[in-house]
Amino acid sequence: MNALKAWITRYQLASLVLLTVLLAVVLPLSLDIFRLNLVGKYLTYAFVAIGLVMLWGYGGVLSLGQGVFFGLGGYAMAMFLKLEASDPEATKIQSTPGIPDFMDWNQLTELPSFWVPFKSFPFALAAVIVVPTLLAWLISFAMFKRRVGGVYFAIITQAVALILTVLIIGQQGYTGGVNGMTDLKTLLGWDTRTDSAKYILYYVCVGLLVLSIVVCRWIQTSKLGTLLLAMRDKEDRVRFSGYDVADFRIFVFCLAAAFSGIGGALFTLQVGFMSPSFVGIVPSIEMVIYAAVGGRMSLVGAVYGALLVNAGKTFFSESFPDLWLFLMAGLFIGVTMAFPMGLAGLWESRIVPWWKSRQAALREASAARPQPPSPPPHAPMAKTNPPAVDVALPEGTRSQGV
Repeated sequence: MNALKAWITRYQLASLVLLTVLLAVVLPLSLDIFRLNLVGKYLTYAFVAIGLVMLWGYGGVLSLGQGVFFGLGGYAMAMFLKLEASDPEATKIQSTPGIPDFMDWNQLTELPSFWVPFKSFPFALAAVIVVPTLLAWLISFAMFKRRVGGVYFAIITQAVALILTVLIIGQQGYTGGVNGMTDLKTLLGWDTRTDSAKYILYYVCVGLLVLSIVVCRWIQTSKLGTLLLAMRDKEDRVRFSGYDVADFRIFVFCLAAAFSGIGGALFTLQVGFMSPSFVGIVPSIEMVIYAAVGGRMSLVGAVYGALLVNAGKTFFSESFPDLWLFLMAGLFIGVTMAFPMGLAGLWESRIVPWWKSRQAALREASAARPQPPSPPPHAPMAKTNPPAVDVALPEGTRSQGV
């Protein structure tokens, strides 16, 4: 127990423990399965947010195209699920049984060669991480080795998001087009639409999210994390010290892409579809807002930011269907103007000092409180010799010595 406490203190994981209790205990006990499934969907975006904390908050690199990697991870999982749902028995009414329905609608007569490996579940799981990471490596290697950064890199990532969206929509026969891949019901024969399956997928999402935060926190407390901060603040000084800044930026960009791919795959499993609407510029900017609202220097804060923003979107769209976009814009602007460092910055700058001052005042008041007088000690009773008794001897009796 002491070793666990020391480990939590060393890596500053007390806030993570509270978050885990909230996600794993409080919310499942207080929400119905529909709302809990929505929370699970929000948590898939939190993977992108914690990746942005590492990339933007610690690495100093702002990416406006993280939806690309989220979508690639989601499509990798969706391709496996779609192939599983397109067995010859289920698609016997098609012109070409055994291929996805959108391919049959677009008059394809056989499965494309790049789809064939996705019949394997292990290959699909590997592709969820490898494909986004590989694309991130290609982009970052081409940019960072030429010292392209700052706003130019952000614009390039936006362009990549736009290009991939147009490519997915244009290749309708291979990707499902603007509708995406829908009607994803089973995973290895397991019906993912049942309530029990939704609970299991929710806890899988929570477990992977907590594990991802622990990995990121370990990186932050290592020498690599120190170099990322130094690179963000004094890039030239780090370069003159003999370190290759480009390699560190490539690593952290690929790390953020891998987390985004995992989030996209979990999104596909929980929601049951994937479309290009999660790949473009708008969702990518929303993902940056999650990290900004929660705090771009806080991993746990980014999770709260993703939950708050998406819960606000759901609430406003349900309660004010005509005004919800304006209300969401007001929420974003208000939070970023009032709390530049997000909710985590508010916690560290206001709540924690107030709590510490309150505790110190209580201790001082307790020390200054007059103590009741202690009762005087009982005085010991003085020893008294018994009074001498004169014994009268009878007359005529003489005392004899012994």
